[in-house]
Amino acid sequence: MPRPESPSNLKPSSIRIGRRYRANRLEGPYDAIVIGSGIGGLTTAACLSKAGRKVLVLEQHYTAGGYTHSYARNGYEWDVGVHYIGDMGSPNTLGRKLFDYITDGKLRWAPMDSHYDRFYLGDTIINLKAGRDGFRQSLLKAFPEEQRAIDDYLQLLGKVAAGMQWYTLSKLAPGITSKALGKLLKAVALPDCFNRTTYEVLSGLTDNEELIGALTGQWGDCGVTPKQSSFMIHALIAKHYLHGGYYPVGGASEMANTILPVIRAGGGEVMTYADVTDILIERGRAAGVRMSDGEEIRAPLIISNAGVINTFEQLLPAEAAQRCGYRRKRQHIEPSMPHIGLYIGLKGTPEELGLPKTNFWIYPNAHHDENVQHFLADPDSEFPVIYISFPAAKDPDYQNRWPGTATIEIVAPTSYEQFEGWKDTTWGKRGDDYEALKTAITDRLMEALYDKLPQLRGKVDYIETSTPLSTAWFCRYNRGEIYGLDHTPERFEQTWLRPKTDIPGLFLTGQDILTCGVVGAMIGGLITTLSIQGVKGLPLAKQIFFDRRKDSTEDARAVATR
Repeated sequence: MPRPESPSNLKPSSIRIGRRYRANRLEGPYDAIVIGSGIGGLTTAACLSKAGRKVLVLEQHYTAGGYTHSYARNGYEWDVGVHYIGDMGSPNTLGRKLFDYITDGKLRWAPMDSHYDRFYLGDTIINLKAGRDGFRQSLLKAFPEEQRAIDDYLQLLGKVAAGMQWYTLSKLAPGITSKALGKLLKAVALPDCFNRTTYEVLSGLTDNEELIGALTGQWGDCGVTPKQSSFMIHALIAKHYLHGGYYPVGGASEMANTILPVIRAGGGEVMTYADVTDILIERGRAAGVRMSDGEEIRAPLIISNAGVINTFEQLLPAEAAQRCGYRRKRQHIEPSMPHIGLYIGLKGTPEELGLPKTNFWIYPNAHHDENVQHFLADPDSEFPVIYISFPAAKDPDYQNRWPGTATIEIVAPTSYEQFEGWKDTTWGKRGDDYEALKTAITDRLMEALYDKLPQLRGKVDYIETSTPLSTAWFCRYNRGEIYGLDHTPERFEQTWLRPKTDIPGLFLTGQDILTCGVVGAMIGGLITTLSIQGVKGLPLAKQIFFDRRKDSTEDARAVATR
């Protein structure tokens, strides 16, 4: 088996989206500046551009997209965060309508296999099948005596989804009324299960721990285990994928690639290698940003997609964050769990290698919380979850770009503490001990792959391994987290996590103001737009949240056939 490639030997990625920043390339004045080109920031920028505003997006990485970017190296291409998207099969889902709006309908989707997620819960295997009835039958096959619990569970998913629309719109409430509105929503619009822990809700439906483990088999999609996570995020994820998984045709980078022309059509730009060091505050108001080269760029609207922690702890002056009461508000909310990522290249097509368009979730058993606790206490114990994705198999255009090859990605949770000793070192120059640790972890994860797909042994040509320090280096999440703030019930009680901050002119966008996930961050981007636009945003809100489009032949062609 090839050794993980040392970062010091890596060639630059050949995928570049956006224009490289130079101060002399700025074409202001701008109506708004967006810090960070993750999907939440790009969504806000595109929506504001369509509303007639000139928007500048500043991205410190070499390519736009944040966790939706792709990279290509040594004849292979991988996504870094877009493993699958739900609800893209109909033109009338909220996520699909929003994607079509911000890309002018240019982004196409390919469905995964009808069995989109496969759970290995110890010796038990469950294949989730697309569709409400398919999902139900998948679970009944494994748990025939649990029909009532499964049916009750599906009912709860619908109730949470209905309540979520009102919870989302509540983010537009002014700060002075947000607490009162939150209490009103609880009393009138939100089901009792909405913000209890996932385990608490499910254990009220069944005492079958194996079924609870199966129902929570996608906990890695939010990075929080059932006894810690809000049922709201669990239900949204399960409902999101209920009708199967989809993948962007052309790869994850097509998201940013199809949004960029919309921003440029409004006179704006997305600039890369654009490192923002400070948000400028003048007379109590956000007035602009300072770049790492000392350049100051001003605009009446500053929108941060850098995450709540980075915004208040790194970009804002300490006294401004203090006036907002940030430390007090965030004191009990932790960053989400960090991860290890393997990016694997193989010679041969997915068909030749027998790679499915199905995600694998590998667990020691059904007891997710206990497995994580055991692993954090002893990192040499079994991984609490190993997620395996096959992007080259999911993308029908992959062979046109990289003929005769295939890719696999493996993601597993880890602890920041395991790598903390190297936090002050430079990417690519962390030393032999660090590389040895990466190799040991890589070998363990590869054995999990070979256990499920033994035909791949001896077929692997290339491996890269990323750690929480890689994530911190490239994405500026200091503890290597990928889901922002932990998705606990307490996090969703925070009325201050909304687009409009207490600093005039400063707005937040992306996953921290709503939920993680591509569509969650996008809706966060939409809500930020609506908060900025006020009554002028009502037609857009109606179009995305309430209008239905005709499911025409033209719409159907926008999704690639199976």
